[in-house]
Amino acid sequence: MKIKGNLPALAGAALGGTLGYFLFFWITKQGYYGLIIPGALLGIGAGLFKPTGKWIAVTCGIAALILGLVCEWQFAPFIKGNSFGYFVTHLHQLKPVTMIMIALGGLIGFWSARRK
Repeated sequence: MKIKGNLPALAGAALGGTLGYFLFFWITKQGYYGLIIPGALLGIGAGLFKPTGKWIAVTCGIAALILGLVCEWQFAPFIKGNSFGYFVTHLHQLKPVTMIMIALGGLIGFWSARRK
């Protein structure tokens, strides 16, 4: 496992995830809902630096899922003021399209960080 060679990919993932987080909330203020964006940009940010290990793709996929959940937790109107633990225990209350968007963000985050 080459951690040193993958540091730029991890930094790219962090930068892409941060950009996606802020872009998601900017888009919601415009009246749209792009929950795929944070996870997708996280993976794209990592993929720009050609990661060498499969573990980078798996890590980005998991991080993209978590980032999507965090964005929804901070955005969801029925969760405001509650802890993240409360949100996780009430995931079943999310609309199916919301769960699909979180899953697609995670999938894109994994797939775009994956290199052959």
